[in-house]
Amino acid sequence: MKIAVIPARGGSKRIPRKNIKPFCGKPMIAWSIEAAKASGLFERILVSTDDAEIAEVAEQWGAEVPFMRPDELSNDYAGTTPVIAHATQWALDQGLDVTAVCCIYATAPFVQKDDLIQGWEALNSGDWDYAFTVTDFAAPIFRSFKQADEGGIEMFFPEHFASRSQDLPIALHDAGQFYWGRPSSWLEGRRIFDRRSKPIMIPRWRVQDIDTQDDWERAEILAPVIMKGRN
Repeated sequence: MKIAVIPARGGSKRIPRKNIKPFCGKPMIAWSIEAAKASGLFERILVSTDDAEIAEVAEQWGAEVPFMRPDELSNDYAGTTPVIAHATQWALDQGLDVTAVCCIYATAPFVQKDDLIQGWEALNSGDWDYAFTVTDFAAPIFRSFKQADEGGIEMFFPEHFASRSQDLPIALHDAGQFYWGRPSSWLEGRRIFDRRSKPIMIPRWRVQDIDTQDDWERAEILAPVIMKGRN
């Protein structure tokens, strides 16, 4: 059995109520629920939340909220892995024969059903703990710099000042959409960003993390193009 778990805490501070805030005509979380349903992969779609209103909205859009997340997993410091491990353990305690768990973020309106399917195939392509979407950085990170205390700039990797961009490794980052994992990987807290994780490349223009109001507004600008023709 494959299950999806959508973590959706109620206490977002930078964008209040962002998990159920309207985005392109639907509550934000609805986009993740609908992508999970459209993929046809999951026998159960669960939402892990500590918030009654989020639970109600999630159920209205076709997800299950069979438990409320405990307080110790509902603060600002609770990581994704312990939250998904908690939901995984709940499913196993119900006697469910869980073979894979896919964490889908509630604020991932651009997640595609085909990517979820590709992720499932990637997880099964070898002895992987996880499979998740990634994309490349827009500029070479090895030539990046920061503002120094005195006001000037300071390179993170000064040894690469004279390196040509095409000679540097391609750096990837998390697309912030979903993570397929084996139940044991979640329960044992295995690290996602590691050699036993299979990356699924998606184009940079389909990636938008939504943590700040600026992120939200940029996503609204991108939405008409990315969501055109989406089932």
